[in-house]
Amino acid sequence: MKSIPAADILKACEVMLRKQLYVVFTKPTNGMAPIMAALKEHLDFQIDLEKRGIMFGAGPFWNDAEDAWEGEGMVIIRAASLAEAKAIAASDPMHKCGARSYSVRPWLLNEGTVTIKLTYSDGGSEVI
Repeated sequence: MKSIPAADILKACEVMLRKQLYVVFTKPTNGMAPIMAALKEHLDFQIDLEKRGIMFGAGPFWNDAEDAWEGEGMVIIRAASLAEAKAIAASDPMHKCGARSYSVRPWLLNEGTVTIKLTYSDGGSEVI
């Protein structure tokens, strides 16, 4: 068996979250200089997605030694369809200027947890 129909997976995990999201994998096309030149516009774009409730999460991938960044990253977005997710990814300044290439994959979020700690006395917060 090479694949399983999506309907079968949805049925098998019907008590789980089953939240449809889209993951944008992004990587450099021509070294780090073009990435650094577009970084401010890219981060402004990302913050706008976050404020509009489109972005679920995003960030860079460290190298395997966990001591440097080589330009790759991932963005998880909320969209109504794969086509819409691709349009959002294409509008990223980093992709528009050609500093990075990208691919978009549909992702079904089923399992996991988010723990947020709020400290009333000092207004502190921590995501665990």
